Amino acid sequence: MSLQVSDKLQGLRGDVFGGLTAAVVALPLSLAFGVASGLGAIEGLYSAVVVGMLAALLGGSRTQISGPTAPLSVAMAVVFVDYADGDLAKALAIVVMAGIIQVLLGALRLGSFVAYTPYAVVSGFTSAVGVIIIVVQVLPFFGTEVALGGALKSLRSWPDAVANVDSSALALGLVTLAVCIFWPGQLKRFLPPSVAALIIGTLVGVLWLTSAPTIGEVPTGLPDLHTPELVLGDLGNALAAAVTLALLGSINSLLTARVADSLTRESHDPNRELMGVGVANVLVAFVGGVPGAGATSCTVANVRAGGRSRASGVLCATILAALVLGLGRYVGSIPHAVLAGILIKIGFDIIDWRYLSHIHRVPRENVVVLALTLGLSIISDLVIAVAVGLVVAALTGARQVERLELDKVISTPLLDMTFLADPEADDGDDDDPFAGLNLSLDDDDDSDPFAARCGLLSLRGSFTAASSTRLFKVINHDMAEHEVVIFDFTDTVHIDDSAALAIGQLADTARDADTQCIVMGMSGMTGTSLHALNVLREIPEDHFVENLDEARVIAKRLLD
Repeated sequence: MSLQVSDKLQGLRGDVFGGLTAAVVALPLSLAFGVASGLGAIEGLYSAVVVGMLAALLGGSRTQISGPTAPLSVAMAVVFVDYADGDLAKALAIVVMAGIIQVLLGALRLGSFVAYTPYAVVSGFTSAVGVIIIVVQVLPFFGTEVALGGALKSLRSWPDAVANVDSSALALGLVTLAVCIFWPGQLKRFLPPSVAALIIGTLVGVLWLTSAPTIGEVPTGLPDLHTPELVLGDLGNALAAAVTLALLGSINSLLTARVADSLTRESHDPNRELMGVGVANVLVAFVGGVPGAGATSCTVANVRAGGRSRASGVLCATILAALVLGLGRYVGSIPHAVLAGILIKIGFDIIDWRYLSHIHRVPRENVVVLALTLGLSIISDLVIAVAVGLVVAALTGARQVERLELDKVISTPLLDMTFLADPEADDGDDDDPFAGLNLSLDDDDDSDPFAARCGLLSLRGSFTAASSTRLFKVINHDMAEHEVVIFDFTDTVHIDDSAALAIGQLADTARDADTQCIVMGMSGMTGTSLHALNVLREIPEDHFVENLDEARVIAKRLLD
């Protein structure tokens, strides 16, 4: 009994330290991501409280800490400017739609499929988010207001920002960035670099470089309630943006949950995770907050500090809620350049340097997908980039699947002298290499015993739409060389509608060319598209066999 009590106290102690540590890490990140989203610093804290609390209680991971993240803050900035035209009510309506989509993904048990997004798309998007953060935050780093409208608009504002640089803001940004980079490793356990940078940068701004632009007055206490509104005519564009937000948030949460699993050796429920974070994103929209997902840095900090249950996530959100209720006057003194310095370091760390450093070894198709996703994210927007990246990744993936599937098509010419021979015949002449081969040929028959009038086409494995077109071309070419073709489905695992129709087209083409078809091993195809669509209905029933011996009997009869 005492041992159980000790374990519970140890677990509670770990959850308390985990929640405290996660809150310390989440505070500066939430403020920075709120600014990056275009909604405001305090809105980032609202997200950390609402999403963090609800995801901890309802989500599928016991140790994950949720809140605003870099990908979603950048995506929200695009949605707010490009898809909502700066209308907060419309932008929040899109967030509600995204949350509902996430709930539906979880309810339909599609959580595990979201994680199947190709890594080239994830890497390209992640790196683009890092680049966009750096490009956008250069402006407040030099003391200029953020230019809403994406990376290109910010780039166009760079010359003016450099020409009219605010020396105080630049100095604060450099100090903050230096603290983030050079903070001693032995102190990271007690004070994370981002928190140290926030404290030191703010103190320098308050006590010395007071002319640098600051966040200014922010509301305190409970947040105002907002009513998301959406005109029916805007539903099409809003739905595309909502789907992208939902997918990005889902991928973000599930990947973070996998990181938490690797640290705790536990297993999360992906469907419950999507439903929990979906509900959280629906409700966070009504307080005007930034949509959230699993926050990797906060989650890792929680686990390493000892957090092992949902209590740590609840405690983290509770601490941030207490800060929100009385933090407004202190938050207002934080210089924009300080948050910009923290975000620039975060943006640099977000770029997928590990994957990019090996880009010369990556298959060309994956490089194309990554480049398209990365380029379109910067020059266009994240919504279009992810959509195009997924489509191109699906197409390039289909080509790879096509090659793998066609490799499982085995064409074997069956020599008349072996396949059509009578295995029971034996003339007793051991010196005759053709002894025992009864070819059923007359002595004056000039037929070539080395001919291969029969061919065996074995389809092993799975065949889908990816290979259906080439499947027809490859098999049709081999069929033209034989008078009788045996389709062998003995080792076939799966055939989808497209491949089944291609095989049916092959059988029809063979019939038109007077090539006889025999089907072997069809009993294992019950319940597949090949059976359901009845594409081989024109082949006589007595041409369906179960093994090669039965096929030999039919072939002899057809050739005779």
